[in-house]
Amino acid sequence: MRDIDAKKITETIKQLCIKANYELSEDVLHALTMSLGKESSRAGKEVIRDIVKNAEIARRNGYPICQDTGMAVVFAEVGQDVRIVNGDLDAAINEGVKRAYKEGYLRKSIVNDPFMRRNTGDNAPAMIHHHIVPGDKIKLTLMAKGGGAENKSSFKMFKPTAGREEIMGFIMDIVKNAGGDACPPLIIGIGIGGNLEGSALLAKKALLRKVGQKNRDRDTAKFEARVLKELNDSGIGPGGLGGDITALSVAIEKAPCHIASLPVTVNMDCHAHRVRHEVI
Repeated sequence: MRDIDAKKITETIKQLCIKANYELSEDVLHALTMSLGKESSRAGKEVIRDIVKNAEIARRNGYPICQDTGMAVVFAEVGQDVRIVNGDLDAAINEGVKRAYKEGYLRKSIVNDPFMRRNTGDNAPAMIHHHIVPGDKIKLTLMAKGGGAENKSSFKMFKPTAGREEIMGFIMDIVKNAGGDACPPLIIGIGIGGNLEGSALLAKKALLRKVGQKNRDRDTAKFEARVLKELNDSGIGPGGLGGDITALSVAIEKAPCHIASLPVTVNMDCHAHRVRHEVI
């Protein structure tokens, strides 16, 4: 049994929140840079150049990439041979979020109640997902998820007879209806299977993959590539101004489901795709 101090968890989460918001990850920057050569629209090229320039300024000067610094979504993979001492996991994570958003001068966007809408003032609580795994370590994955793309995400319970064409139509409708509101170029996570809440979690987990990383299942990887091509043929383009690059990446995760169900969730993320992880 290995002891991990709750203070270490707090400090790790604080650093992950700040770094995610200040520094666009290399996989996203690479995808944006590569997309310039594929974009034929003058306006689209300008949007992508501005996104890259914005990221460079943010990294160099310690500014947030986007004014919407997001809800802190944390995936905690806790080894079964770990004992957390001097505190508990959720409290330690939330304390890290509070410190990050205060010390990093990040916008606080969480309200205490869906109807009362009073800002909590510290961007807590985080949305925390727990997973017990073998080993004596804790892997913390932080996603700073902005509200714009999240608001354009959607779920549908299909009939079990639905095929790829019907699901493709659903995905296309969501992205077309979002237009420029979700801040394309997009990174899109799709969850197929599970149940109502399970498919949504699959879609969120799909967004944790590096941009452009294919599913290990060959058939699923082919469907990812097909969806990406269809989206980029839609003409929505960077910033919704028209062009060839509507999405940088499509990631699909699947799971077994009930014989009577076929749940599908599309979770969109914008070009300010902020994911970081650390192993303690």
